[in-house]
Formats: sequence, C-alpha cells, structure tokens
Amino acid sequence: MPGTIEITSPEIDVAKDKKSKEADTPGYLVVCWNDPVNLMPYVTHVFRTVFGWDRTRAERHMREVHEKGKSVLVREQFEKAEFYVHQLRKFALHATLETAE
Repeated sequence: MPGTIEITSPEIDVAKDKKSKEADTPGYLVVCWNDPVNLMPYVTHVFRTVFGWDRTRAERHMREVHEKGKSVLVREQFEKAEFYVHQLRKFALHATLETAE
C-alpha cells in the first residue's frame, strides 16, 4: 500500500479578500435634481433613453425628483457614473456625481 498523502489547504488572507470586494463595490451615486424647466414626460423620456429603463421605473424616479427634489438614479464605479452624469447633462437635466457612503 502506498504511503499517506498529506494535503495542505492554501492560506487565505481574509482582510485582503475583503478589501478586494470593497474595491469592486461601486462607490459613486448619480443624482438628478429637480428644476423648474423640464417637464415630467421629458424627464421620463431622458431616463428611459440614458439608462434603458422601462416606463414604470423611469416614471418612479421622475416622480421622486419632482416630489422630493432629487433622486439617486444609480450607484456605479466612477467612470460609468461620470458617463451617466454627462449624458443627463446633455439632455439639460441637473445631475451630479456624489461619493457613496
């Protein structure tokens, strides 16, 4: 009979693994603010165009902008969030990029 085979498990650095997962977490919010210029159907149209949302989701965010003064539209990595802000501004919406807490 052959000898015993000893198998060792690899060491896992839990702190390092946790940090890499945190780095993958999107950390920027795209916020759209209410303004007195753009009509509600237009804002809904822009959300559908920029994000590819269905009418229900776009209208929900449009209502939040209208009733609460702002809506957090998405949480993304910096580059993608910045892209969305630029797209919304091209349609003359007041949008900002904020760090997520």
